[in-house]
Amino acid sequence: MKYLVTGGAGFIGSHIVEALIKKKNNVIVLDNFSTGRKNNLEFIKSKKLKVIKVDISNYQKIDKYFNKVQKVFHLAALADIVPSIENPYSYFDSNVVGTLNVLRASLKYKVNKFIYSASSSCYGIPKNYPTKENSKIQPQYPYALTKWMGEELVMHWAKLYKLNCTSLRLFNVYGTRSRTSGTYGAMFGVFLAQKIHKKPFTIVGDGKQKRDFTYVRDVVDAFIKASNLKKSGTVYNVGSGKTVSVNRIVSYLKGKKVFIGKRPGEPDTTFAEIKKIKKELKWSPKITISHGVNILLENIDYWNKAPVWTPKKIKKETKSWFKYLK
Repeated sequence: MKYLVTGGAGFIGSHIVEALIKKKNNVIVLDNFSTGRKNNLEFIKSKKLKVIKVDISNYQKIDKYFNKVQKVFHLAALADIVPSIENPYSYFDSNVVGTLNVLRASLKYKVNKFIYSASSSCYGIPKNYPTKENSKIQPQYPYALTKWMGEELVMHWAKLYKLNCTSLRLFNVYGTRSRTSGTYGAMFGVFLAQKIHKKPFTIVGDGKQKRDFTYVRDVVDAFIKASNLKKSGTVYNVGSGKTVSVNRIVSYLKGKKVFIGKRPGEPDTTFAEIKKIKKELKWSPKITISHGVNILLENIDYWNKAPVWTPKKIKKETKSWFKYLK
């Protein structure tokens, strides 16, 4: 089988690539390394892996790599809230135009399965929990908007052009190789760098907010199962189906903490309703939050060179957040 993974040098993408290579598949990775890291793939010594540095926002440069590809995992995207507020144009190019280009090449070369990595941020601040796939879509910032627009393109192409597509709305994914930058969306990366350097954990608000944390290995399993789904045009939540407070996470990590201002546009809870994916994909999460955190602590050296965020640095970097989302 020949797979293509956009964003394959990133956090989730590199884990998908690793899983595919272990099963003796041929894998092409397209990544511009704006957020992905080369060392996420360097340990994979296989002639079946081909890594191409290229930007998906340029169709002419990516077109040829889809030839004879059977399945596409589309994960390449710009993430983070604040940068998307400050530069929405780049996010549109990457997350919307880029998705359109990947769809176009997939259709041209008759890819038989297309899996899109969507975001639960499309739900904004939900009124009901756990949040179902048919809940109201209300993105709060450009990142969430562009990821949802990408999903809308995917579902439209599935319906109109009969491209076999599945979209997975990921909740709070964590695990080894998680992003090392960003004052939002990379909580574990932030906390682990702070732990290494013996700095207090910067807890937003009172720390009582709850998140649906899903370990990356379980998420990879959802992608693999989705790639074998014959049904097209479907959207699934991918979460643990449970919630845990930020304060509880900090208690697992052990260390001093400091509280910083609550941020507008953030839900107090993320909580995925996962009945649909359990029923239709026969998928369910297996790794508990305590087990997952222990795995991170065993691999903490990965975050040695990560930025160390302090309350002062975070306040400076999130000015745009408070300006636009009040």
